[in-house]
Amino acid sequence: MQELSWTSELREFAELKPRKTLASEAADNLREFILLGRLAPGMPVRERDLADAFGISRTPLKEALRILEVEGLISYGPTRRPFVADPSLTEINDWLRVQGALEALAGELACALATDQQLAEIEKLNAAIYEARTLDSPLEAFRKDMAFHTKIVSVARNPALSETHATYNARLWRIRFLSSQRVVSRDGTRQEHYAIVKALKARDANAAHAALRQHLKTAETNIEAAIAETQQESN
Repeated sequence: MQELSWTSELREFAELKPRKTLASEAADNLREFILLGRLAPGMPVRERDLADAFGISRTPLKEALRILEVEGLISYGPTRRPFVADPSLTEINDWLRVQGALEALAGELACALATDQQLAEIEKLNAAIYEARTLDSPLEAFRKDMAFHTKIVSVARNPALSETHATYNARLWRIRFLSSQRVVSRDGTRQEHYAIVKALKARDANAAHAALRQHLKTAETNIEAAIAETQQESN
């Protein structure tokens, strides 16, 4: 995307959103812009252009960029100029394997600690993912998908686990969104989600551990394919 055009589009995109603090609002809008592929991995994002697009000063903009840097969506080069992060497949797979271990542990703990009502809420969240694919935007469906995983972690009642999971979830947000757009992998994802819900409702800790670990292992395959497809489209 040409730099002059993306700043105008970003300004219009931001104007449609409800108001928050200047920094959090800018971070939210830029995050979604990146997730939707409007800014490509590796693309430089000049602070002056961003400030003009959002109609804010450089101070809240720098804070917004720091938020996205922590999430792994923005990186800085040797000259401290920001650009859209472009992690290697090796880095992504390393993160996914940690995430798989975290979610597998969360599944075990949830089987022992979650209430019946919380497990019912997880089942409801899973159903909402597939309703959103036909009724809402791809981004909203993806948000529900991530809410399903986050809920499993939250009912494990382990603050350290939740904090670590949130860190890796942020790093993987963009690439998992890209993977979620692959129609060919959706039936398999749906079946894996049902296996996770079934294990949780049965309070079968071993089955929940295995189902969640397998789900993140499958994500490695889907993400590699999604990256390859994106690269082919850009060539």
